[in-house]
Amino acid sequence: RLYSVLKQKGVSVGLFDGFRRSKHPRDSKSRASASIEKPKAESVASANEQTTTSNEVLPNDKEKLQDSAQEAAKTPAQETLQQREGDEQREHGGRAVEDEHEMGEPFSEEMPLVKQTPIKCFEDKKPLDHVVNNTNVLAIINQKGGVGKSTTAINLAAALGEQGKSALVIDLDPQGNTTSGLGVDKGQVVNDIYSVLLGGSEIKEAIIPDVCKGVDLIPATINLAGAEVELVNEMARESRLKAALSSLRGVYDYVFIDCPPALGLLTVNALVASDKLLIPIQCEFYALEGVTKLLDSMKRVKTALNPSLDIYGVLLTMYDGRTMLAKQVAKEVLTFFGELVFEAVIPRTVRLSEAPSFGKPITEYDPTGRGAESYIALAKEVIERG
Repeated sequence: RLYSVLKQKGVSVGLFDGFRRSKHPRDSKSRASASIEKPKAESVASANEQTTTSNEVLPNDKEKLQDSAQEAAKTPAQETLQQREGDEQREHGGRAVEDEHEMGEPFSEEMPLVKQTPIKCFEDKKPLDHVVNNTNVLAIINQKGGVGKSTTAINLAAALGEQGKSALVIDLDPQGNTTSGLGVDKGQVVNDIYSVLLGGSEIKEAIIPDVCKGVDLIPATINLAGAEVELVNEMARESRLKAALSSLRGVYDYVFIDCPPALGLLTVNALVASDKLLIPIQCEFYALEGVTKLLDSMKRVKTALNPSLDIYGVLLTMYDGRTMLAKQVAKEVLTFFGELVFEAVIPRTVRLSEAPSFGKPITEYDPTGRGAESYIALAKEVIERG
């Protein structure tokens, strides 16, 4: 009534018109739903437009979008790591590029990782061009692993071969690193040092001649891992290797025995069969502890089984002159062993680590590098000591 009266008198009733329109719930709900549905429709339309646009993007643009998405997805840790790697490369003056250059040609499917040395018989050995006056049997030994025993056995023998000497390397380590380091496929080996020790074959039947210039090899396979147990019940088990090597006296100038890093029956066989010991010492603290245990073992074997056993020489390996630790270890070794320490020092180089993967000694793989020069200098010292 008030509304009709006011309207007849000409009074403005805009407020009441709004109230009257809003008092119907259906109308207000429809207007509200319409206001909500309108933005929805606009968002769906815009999404459809974006989808249509993304479907029309060129392949190159897609790659750019993917790259940008990956960049956006990087975590702060990944960004920090990449920045640190870039800083290290700049700090070392592009050392990563130099290391890649030192690595040589990249690997390919056609390039074998290890040079496969053909298995030949002892009868196929090349004749010597000199007379062997005396055979030196040296055990390369250290009760600590990873000090460079196999590396020294391979490269010292090869360096002596380059100097016109003949050498035989006996792999007495069940891991067979010396065998694979000289490019021999252990799966093709028929007679090895295991069959020699257990009486299954003569020692000359196990020799693979001319694995490199002037060097022959008696390989080791996984069978050698059982020799420790099988030798326990055998007669004269400590002198099996010495008896086998007696027939090779006068055939080689040098015989190197690569010993396992443990004092078991295999190592005892090497100590009994050897004239002297060549001890490689890594220029780190733990290597000194291994030498102390080795000297105790040598004294026991010398007293009971091999009275002539003595130290031939001590070789510093993996030497890094940039560290104070290496210098301190070298000083301690020189103080303790004196003149027994070789003047030649084997440095820590990338090439020495790479050479076994190609089945070559360092004198063939990198003949002009620091590693080859060091082992050639060592070979000359060995020849001078006789």
